[in-house]
Amino acid sequence: MEVTLLGTGAPAGLPRPDCPCAACSCAVGEDARAATALLVDGTLLLDLTPGAAFAAARAGRSLGGVRQVLLSHPHDGPAVEVPAALPQPARVPDGRELALLTGHRVRAVSMDAGGTGYAVTGPDGQRLLYLPPGGAPAGLENGSADSYDLVLLDVVGRPDALARLRAVGSAGPTTDVVAVHLGHDVPPGAELRRRLAAAGARAVPDGTTLTVGVYEDVPDVPRRTLVLGGARSGKSVEAERRLESFPDVLYVATGGSRGGDTEWAARVAVHRERRPGSWRTTETCDLVPLLAQDGAPLLIDCLSLWLTDAMDSVGAWDDTEWAAGGEKALRERVRELTEAVRATRRTVVAVSNEVGSGIVPATASGRRYRDELGRLNAAFAGECEQVVLVVAGQVVVLR
Repeated sequence: MEVTLLGTGAPAGLPRPDCPCAACSCAVGEDARAATALLVDGTLLLDLTPGAAFAAARAGRSLGGVRQVLLSHPHDGPAVEVPAALPQPARVPDGRELALLTGHRVRAVSMDAGGTGYAVTGPDGQRLLYLPPGGAPAGLENGSADSYDLVLLDVVGRPDALARLRAVGSAGPTTDVVAVHLGHDVPPGAELRRRLAAAGARAVPDGTTLTVGVYEDVPDVPRRTLVLGGARSGKSVEAERRLESFPDVLYVATGGSRGGDTEWAARVAVHRERRPGSWRTTETCDLVPLLAQDGAPLLIDCLSLWLTDAMDSVGAWDDTEWAAGGEKALRERVRELTEAVRATRRTVVAVSNEVGSGIVPATASGRRYRDELGRLNAAFAGECEQVVLVVAGQVVVLR
């Protein structure tokens, strides 16, 4: 089964007409995208968009063989003229299945927002799932079906849709996940590709033809990632974004509740509100047992607070205790942690502060903490497949 993407953009396209934003300004060449529409084996058209016939011609395809046109969502903007010889577009009621003369079977998938998704099974048995913009499938059951070979959805706008598919096994390790409905609220160019790769997805230019079921060289999701950054740099947002398309994430908060500290409580509340509702939270600095267990991905926020707890436990703030064995004890704690990171089979995203580039602390204990955090970050990074630094909300890939 072959799928030609006549467009991969949001309903308004990218760039938007007369929009001066940075994303629209950078959307040139392969990053310019018409509204999303799919041509399946030259016979089935999913979503009719302005200029579909010209888009097909540019991709070396024709709409002359189309026998069915299905819409996934209402078109925003001027009415779309139906090209000559094309059948009238229709939407299939949720749950209804069509059997086409071409050997394709199409099932309408109910969504949690407006629109209809379509599961298409080709004559050869390969399966794809196409979801409308801003929607996620509703009523999925665990183990209800085998994994789709290809999934096309709004990965950036609704990462939870991909998480739902992964939770029930509809999207597995071999599923090719392609982001569509890309608008001017996505980061431009290389940053979009980096962000999608971290979620196990990819974007392709308009006009690309995909062969369903054929292996594609999509970057594997890194098993261990360290996200560094200064205060309010956006490092926690970056870490959370990396796992929001995965189900059952365990958020490991190392800072505790700090009873009576209202400012800290407000910070914690903001973090909790930002997380997907399916995530679980545990407050602990005992990371080694968690890393040794099998289970859902871990998001550890953050290592700098873990270090504070570890230094408290070995008396690192007192020069006498530090010299009498505190330093050795701390090195052992860090060694145990990094060995656990090396051996873990879980997906791990850890956050840590980068504090060595600013003012030298005025106290000996402050300098000790700065130095030990630098050593911890370096040791932890050495066990990670990917290390990134967040500066002013922008991600710099270090490894």
